[in-house]
Amino acid sequence: MKAFLTATACAVALSAALAVAPTPSVAQTASGTVTLIQAGRLLDRPGQAPRGPSTLVVRDGKVVEIRDGFVDASAYPGATVVNQRDRFVLPGLIDSHVHLVSDVAGQAGFLSEVTDNLPVHAYSAAINARKTLMAGFTTVRNLGDSGGVTLALRTETAAHRLPGPRILDAGNSISTTSGHMDGRLGFNDDLREHVAHDNVCNGVESCREAVRLQVGRGVDLIKIATTGGVNSRIGAGLGAQMFEDEARALIDTAHLYGKKVAVHAHGVDGINLALRMGADSIEHGTIFDDETLQLLRRTRAYYVPTLSVVNGYTERLAADPEAYPPDVLAKIRWRIDITGQSLQKAVPAGVRIAFGTDAGVSKHGRNADEFELMVRNGMTPMTAIEAATVNAADLLGLSAEIGTLEPGKRADVIAVSGDPLSDVTTLKTVSFVMRDGRVYKDER
Repeated sequence: MKAFLTATACAVALSAALAVAPTPSVAQTASGTVTLIQAGRLLDRPGQAPRGPSTLVVRDGKVVEIRDGFVDASAYPGATVVNQRDRFVLPGLIDSHVHLVSDVAGQAGFLSEVTDNLPVHAYSAAINARKTLMAGFTTVRNLGDSGGVTLALRTETAAHRLPGPRILDAGNSISTTSGHMDGRLGFNDDLREHVAHDNVCNGVESCREAVRLQVGRGVDLIKIATTGGVNSRIGAGLGAQMFEDEARALIDTAHLYGKKVAVHAHGVDGINLALRMGADSIEHGTIFDDETLQLLRRTRAYYVPTLSVVNGYTERLAADPEAYPPDVLAKIRWRIDITGQSLQKAVPAGVRIAFGTDAGVSKHGRNADEFELMVRNGMTPMTAIEAATVNAADLLGLSAEIGTLEPGKRADVIAVSGDPLSDVTTLKTVSFVMRDGRVYKDER
């Protein structure tokens, strides 16, 4: 109850604070008002060839029509014209793996667990959500938050009371005791039991209960960890750390409640275990073998590579060689060296790939760095963009609403200068952002 009241107070405080500092360029349009977005080039359906000069007709937050050429505003009395004639327009981007609460990591992140309280995390999440939106990411899947901060933020950004992306939230991630999600790791014996750990489970009944606890909090999906983690403060490696009956209990219970399951997994044994049990996506997926590729194709689970973590690691280590403790640093060195190899196998094998960065380990607002790494490891600019639009929308269960710009879908629109199909790094500098028909950014 204390955590709930604190999170609620944080949300109210954030709304009040930002109400006196309105979001730049947010259009508070009356119902029925038409916005005409004139695009120099338009990639309305990633995976298909882009259109030339086009006009998107937007009403009540949705695309209602796409017309060739630059439509004269006189055809729509009272319409607002958004001039993007010199820009390349495409659907709002989707990041399937973020942690909005913080981007502090290593020793500093560990210290923040005992020095930063919930209101600090709430403000950090709001700031990071804004950075993410301004980078062109209009939807995210938040995969881990123990304090309920992003569950509250989800409501505020959905109502456009705070600037940020549309959020799907997994609540608190689940693992076994001493697994990757056990927040007690690294604390001494006097403190361990005082650290919240209702997200860890052991055995079938315990794992079922752990899922039901998150469902009761109102989460959109469930995240579990079947293997160890790079940042876990335990020298137990990155292989499987969960038995088959536990993984089955977690995934079956989540599916019983209609929730998809995202699985943190690095080692091939834990990846294949999760896929055999019905995982909906594999996050990180650092080591693949032939069985992994077969399982991914057969189950049609998505692979979310999160290659950007290497940027976060290398940048922090460049600033401070002792940013991570020895057990963690050894795993980081391994992760840096091997990252991208699974994607190089997945692409020619026809595995379904969805865009995700693990922002929080990497820096918020730099989500588009992932595109360059995806292309470097076997994808084309177009397939990388598909992963961040069409595929990610499918993974999130939102294909009817986002991922393409078609009549009836939400008007989540971004624009860049240059051609991202020839130079995907163009997506690192987004000059125009609209979500639900509201303009949040338009740089001239």
